[in-house]
This record gives sequence, structure tokens and C-alpha cells, in this order.
Amino acid sequence: MRETESPGQPSAAEVLEEVKRRQQEPRQRPDGTTRKLVIAADRFIFWLSKRWLAVFNTLAFIYVGLPFLAPTLMHLGAEGAASFIYTVYSPLCHQLPQRSWFLFGRQMSYRLPELMELAGGEGTNAFSSGFVGNEALGYKVAFCQRDVAIYGAIFLFGLLYGMLRRHWDVRPLPWWAYILLGLVPMGLDGGYQFLSYALPLIFPGISLEPYETTPLMRLITGTLFGWATVWLAYPYVQSSMEDVRASLEQRFEWA
Repeated sequence: MRETESPGQPSAAEVLEEVKRRQQEPRQRPDGTTRKLVIAADRFIFWLSKRWLAVFNTLAFIYVGLPFLAPTLMHLGAEGAASFIYTVYSPLCHQLPQRSWFLFGRQMSYRLPELMELAGGEGTNAFSSGFVGNEALGYKVAFCQRDVAIYGAIFLFGLLYGMLRRHWDVRPLPWWAYILLGLVPMGLDGGYQFLSYALPLIFPGISLEPYETTPLMRLITGTLFGWATVWLAYPYVQSSMEDVRASLEQRFEWA
């Protein structure tokens, strides 16, 4: 039985004719400006594929280094520049002084009762992230102790990865090991600290003393997380960059 064609619908012959016509049309070539932009982007990607680790390490150094510049500038009297760094990093870290390192003072870290006693009328309390220090106490780093450990470890172990990959094929850290070594210690230490403050606020009837972990534990758990992150991620990035570089070398005969 012959199929009837719906009114307004093109026939099969017409569809095939249109496909054939479009295949025979010359493809529109990109103009000179577009082509230059595409080639420039490819060249940048090719450059990055060979130097990605140096770029990552440089960015990590800047990211963890600027918070140390803030107290240095405060100590030198450049309060405006220091305040700018504190402000830029404030969305990235709580900057609580009792959980931060101090430079140019009597000691490198302070417990909250010490700060409340020594800061005098500067109004230090459990949530006073705006307190940056003074001449007697020193000035806090714009990153908390745990963040300094995390990003400092990413920078240092990034350098170590660069040395190791020259001699060994570094395999990614298994996911179960990343969770066990990187996430669990920091989650237990920082998680219980957070809950000890949050639960009494949510449930006023709970009798729970606020728990403050120690600078040493923040250093250890942050370093473990940064180390595990590098070991997990960088071998995958290395493999991807090698594939990209090989593809562009074959396509453009670049070296």
C-alpha cells in the first residue's frame, strides 16, 4: 500500500535533494581576524600544556603569599594596602584572630582568652574577624592557620611533584585514600569545632562547651589535605596536558 504524504510536508526526494545541495555548497571559511584569534588561543593552550605546573605553582605561591604581606605592610605602616589585602581575602576565609598566625608580635598564635585580655578595648570576641592586631600583639596573617597549611602544602608539594615526575610516573592517589587521608582528619577536627559553636546557637538547651582545636592540629590536617589534593589531581592534569600537547603537535607540527 502506498503511503500518502501529509499536506505541507516535503517529499523524501525533496529532502534528499536539499541535503545534496547543502553538501555541495562551499564551506564558509573564517575571516582573517577569527583565524588569528583561534591560532592564538591554540598557541596559548600549547604553551600552557608544557608549563602548566609552573603556572599552578606560581599562582599557589602568590595566593598563599599575599596573606603574609598584609601583616608585613601593617608593621611597616602601610595600613591602606594591608587593609585592601585583608578585604580581598575576607570572603575566602573567616580570618578569626584566635585561629590565625601573628607576625611581629610577642608570639605567633593566641588563644581567645589571651586575645580578649591583651587586646584591651579593641573588642575581641569569638567572632571578631575584623581585629587584625596591634603593635604589642603583632598582626594576623590574612589567612587562618588551616588555610595557610592547605595552600602552603599545595605549593610545596607542587614543587615536589615537579621533581618526582622527572624520574617516576606518578600515579594519582586512589579516591578512598584521598577521603581517608585528606578529608576525614580535617572533617573530624574542624567539623567538631564548628558543631561545638553551632549546636548551642541552634538548640539553646544543649550544654556543650565550645571546642577550639590547636594550631598544631590545624597545621597537620591542612597539610594532609593539601598534600592529598596534589597527589590526586596533578597526575590527572599531567595526563590531560600531555594529550592536548600531542594533539596540537600533530595538528600544527609545533615543537
